[in-house]
Amino acid sequence: MPDIGPAASDGQPTSIGTRAARQLATTTKSEPQMQGITSRWLLKMLPWVDVKGGTYRVNRRLQLRVGRGKVQFEQNGADDIRVIPETLTELPALRGYSDTGVLRELSSRFQVRAMRPGEVLLEAGQPVTEAYLVVHGRFTRFTAGKYGEEAVLGTVTDGDQLGDEAIGRADPRWPSSVRADTAGVVLTLPWGTLQDLVGRTPSLAAHLSTYAEQQKRPMNRKGEADFPVQAGHTGEPTIDGGFVDYDLTPREYELSLTQTVLRVHTRVADLYNDPMDQTEQQLRLTIEGIRERQEWELVNNREFGLLHNADHGQRISSLTGPPTPDDLDELLSMRRKTRLFLAHPKAVAAFFRQCNKRGLVPGSADVDGHQVPAWRGVPIFPCGKIPVSARHTSSIIALRTGEADQGVVGLHQTGIPEEYQPGLNVRFMGIDENAITKYLVTAYYSMAVLVPDAVGVLENVQLGRTAE
Repeated sequence: MPDIGPAASDGQPTSIGTRAARQLATTTKSEPQMQGITSRWLLKMLPWVDVKGGTYRVNRRLQLRVGRGKVQFEQNGADDIRVIPETLTELPALRGYSDTGVLRELSSRFQVRAMRPGEVLLEAGQPVTEAYLVVHGRFTRFTAGKYGEEAVLGTVTDGDQLGDEAIGRADPRWPSSVRADTAGVVLTLPWGTLQDLVGRTPSLAAHLSTYAEQQKRPMNRKGEADFPVQAGHTGEPTIDGGFVDYDLTPREYELSLTQTVLRVHTRVADLYNDPMDQTEQQLRLTIEGIRERQEWELVNNREFGLLHNADHGQRISSLTGPPTPDDLDELLSMRRKTRLFLAHPKAVAAFFRQCNKRGLVPGSADVDGHQVPAWRGVPIFPCGKIPVSARHTSSIIALRTGEADQGVVGLHQTGIPEEYQPGLNVRFMGIDENAITKYLVTAYYSMAVLVPDAVGVLENVQLGRTAE
């Protein structure tokens, strides 16, 4: 029905209706809105280093203790589970070993073992007779406390290993016991089988021998090559000398990029620019999308992203499933000067539920005029770029930032040609035969972790509500 004004007694309108009146009115319009824009706290809180040469080299002291990663598996049935041979190099003892034939033979020697909840996999003080790879499940490492109580030392989960630290020791024994919290599956490798393979493979024997000798060199508690220092002496003793050795193969970070081509028809840019510039609005939303993808890459990129570059020694699993104050306290204790937490919004809500159950009220921190929830004074920033798995689990990241504190820094280059924002340029690409104007929009960036303990990750955080 047409929009009309008030009707007289005979049904005829007595004034003009709103629909007709709008034909003479000027509408007030908003700028184009975009639901995909987030707070992007990671981009805001990172200190950014200007990388003029396009490459950033991280020099470190010589590291003797080799870091460990997570192995991966392939499964063709309940009893046909194998470790992917190439991922065995994630184990410290096999780091850098390149003979794929030997790795394939080694992977074929592992045997499948199913674990029941509450079953003890190994006991403290017993000889190490097997090495273990955890396919799936959560296992608790514990030992007897000073007064006979059980002291929980941590958890072991999917992709972790137990036993290879005994290589090179005369009579290796387990330092702690391990018990299955959930049903799980592990792969076992008898030490006799490994020794037989080492005896038949000179290259593997030489590699393991070099690894064992390296672990005997003096090192500090962080695994760096140590140098002699004396304290508390009297008289005139001879003071030992030494030097600080450097890593001869430091890691270099090259700037990555996110690009797109923006297309705007010349007719649109010529005729429809009042009251808003069409090209400017297209460019504004395009840059928002690029910045969103930039933050996703800083979290998830396999080359430099936080989740893939956090050291294995800085990864812990939630003790009970949901993120608890105890879990965040342990994450805090693993580094100095933690500046911020990053968590998926659902993980933040899950943490607050655990605080509510304990009657705790998390504090807040003032960040650029914003009141942000905090734990122990460290702000907790929501970050939807942290993935949620199919099992409804996620991760919480703790960061120390800045070059002065040997933390995490963002990398970009300023002063690039046709720069529109720091590290981002917009380059005119011409007008094609269809009268389409094209602009190349590029953001250059990367991220560097200066020392391993600058990043910590709380893994396997359950997000769902638990039954009371």
